[in-house]
Amino acid sequence: MKSSVETAGVLLAGAVAGLLFTPVFGLVTLLVPILVLTLLAFGVAELVARKPSLVPWRPLLVTLAGLLGLVEAALFPTTAAGLPTGETFGALSAGLTESWRLALQSTWPARPDAQLFLFVPLAVLAAAVLGIELLHRTRKPLLALLPSLAVLCLSQFYSAMPGTSAVPGALGYAAAAAIALAASARWSKAAVAAVVALVVVAVGGATAAALFDPVGKPAYSLKQDESAPIPPARVASPLAEIGARLGEPEVPLFRYTAPAPVDRWSLVVLDSFDGVNWKPDGEFRRLGVEIPPGPGLTAPVTRREAAVNTNGLDGPWLPSQAWPASVTGAEPFVEEGRGTLLGQGTPVGYQLSWWEPQVDAKLLEAAPVDADAPGGFGEVGIIPPGIGELADQATGGQRPSFQTAMQLERFFSQNYREARGPDRPTGHGWPQLRHFLLESKQGTSEQFAAAYVALARIEGIPARLVVGFQAPPLPGPDGVFQVRNADVLAWPEVAVEGVGWVALDPTGNAAKSRAAGGLGEVTAQARDRLPPPEALEGRGSDDEEAAAGEEAAEAGGGAPSFVLLLVPVLLVPLVWLAGVPLLKRLRRRRRRRAPGTGAVAGAWAEVRDRLRAHRVPVRPGMTVRELADATAGVADQSTVDGVRALAGAVDTALWSGSRTGPDLAEWAWKAEESVRKGLSRRPLRARLRAALDPRGLRS
Repeated sequence: MKSSVETAGVLLAGAVAGLLFTPVFGLVTLLVPILVLTLLAFGVAELVARKPSLVPWRPLLVTLAGLLGLVEAALFPTTAAGLPTGETFGALSAGLTESWRLALQSTWPARPDAQLFLFVPLAVLAAAVLGIELLHRTRKPLLALLPSLAVLCLSQFYSAMPGTSAVPGALGYAAAAAIALAASARWSKAAVAAVVALVVVAVGGATAAALFDPVGKPAYSLKQDESAPIPPARVASPLAEIGARLGEPEVPLFRYTAPAPVDRWSLVVLDSFDGVNWKPDGEFRRLGVEIPPGPGLTAPVTRREAAVNTNGLDGPWLPSQAWPASVTGAEPFVEEGRGTLLGQGTPVGYQLSWWEPQVDAKLLEAAPVDADAPGGFGEVGIIPPGIGELADQATGGQRPSFQTAMQLERFFSQNYREARGPDRPTGHGWPQLRHFLLESKQGTSEQFAAAYVALARIEGIPARLVVGFQAPPLPGPDGVFQVRNADVLAWPEVAVEGVGWVALDPTGNAAKSRAAGGLGEVTAQARDRLPPPEALEGRGSDDEEAAAGEEAAEAGGGAPSFVLLLVPVLLVPLVWLAGVPLLKRLRRRRRRRAPGTGAVAGAWAEVRDRLRAHRVPVRPGMTVRELADATAGVADQSTVDGVRALAGAVDTALWSGSRTGPDLAEWAWKAEESVRKGLSRRPLRARLRAALDPRGLRS
């Protein structure tokens, strides 16, 4: 009897540890297979206890019984009337070797597919076999609990349970361990204390990491190091295809039905710009059961849905929305932060659900921008002369806010025209955008959206470029909306705090969105309430507020201050003191060795990062000469002269039209050395602070 209770306690501990994977797969998915294999393992262990001749075979018998239970509970569709087939053994093999990785490549909760969750019951089974053998061979229940404790730790490396969930999880495991120990003749308070301490370290440690992360990020997860491998495909940029689509406007692309009006459909988010091309960023995952509203969306949300049929639309991107919740009828990849869906195989029909924020126009127009939105402050390349001044003129010198973003939108709609006819302009690099902004002042949504995002980032407004389709105003006679080439559209989105990404329309065709309802209609109402430019606030007071905010952030410095408090405890100082300067030195070497124009751009990036570390106010999109002016208030004249010398090299590399040679790269890096020498004459405290500041390593 005593041995049976000990065995039950050890097996129960393994089962509880397996169920701590609930945040990854959901309780219902895991409960039945873990329960079945645990009961069978217990039954076989009890049978062997009554037949000593079977003891040598006990590991094999428990393993076979557990696998049989797992097959019947989780892999029954692969069997022939309950008997394992080749497909069953293949699934078990994949579960052992691949399912742990596939689960990390999925959004959570993952789909309840055996190929994803099978590694969990297999780990529980392994813990059961090892635990039983350790228990009966050593008679030490505490030692027999170690395999289940390993499963528990693995679950926390997948998804550290938050404080409210970690407590019952830890208590459940401790109760199972107590059952095993209480039945032992070697029961002692010290043993129980040891189990409790281990539980606190495993679950409580993960919870503490989640609560006290010094950089404000979620607790570490193995998921952070994995993303789904995307099948290679040669596709043209949807942004570059806009001109061709408008040349054949009647070509049907996809159809959809929806119980409520839809404003627009996105295909791909392009938030990386090197001055020539716009590219998507981020990492894709297999779409799981459901994605909750993203961390940037804290406003109340409503769930909306539509049925989409993509016959006629070439892949690989699928029509989507900014905050997709789930997809049924297809198993696409998804980029969670951007809402992009990537299909697998041929075009498909699917049911899409998404989250839409519920706000009123008054709240939206007064909302600040979300500076932490991923991708909102991507690079804008080397800015041509005159563009920075144009950006200041467009926003009236206002501080970054959603109201300023709408002012920028109004600037475009009032001063630029949408090109029509067969000679529409194409291109979205700086040469084409400069021509559009300063000379022709007419373009397609391709130039409008790209120019808007670039100018918004220059003015400190987080923005990204989206390519997709405007929703048709009316359905066909059958109630189905048909989207055609003529509906293709590129538009900018700005990140608004609590609301997420809000679509704007600098072409001035936003009247179409008014009838669409939802956030598009609210944006149109906020647009109507926008005061005239002369009634908006001036820059002076705003700059002071921004400067005060930056100083408060630096002084209050939640993350840096907290790091400094943790440093003595975590023994980080040595790594910090040696690692940060070393990484900066390696980065400088890499930039200097870049070929051609890259070496000049590297010198510009190096100077910008060094000055930022010395507290020079560096804004996104700032030109080299603007940075030289800003440097005058911090460093001496030789430093300023060095930055201006760099400006000459950058201008030559960008606008001379000739190939960048070694002489020009040497010119740029000599200017960089001049800046370094100038900064070396600053006070020792300022130099140490700049050398050890890790924030510059993000670029």
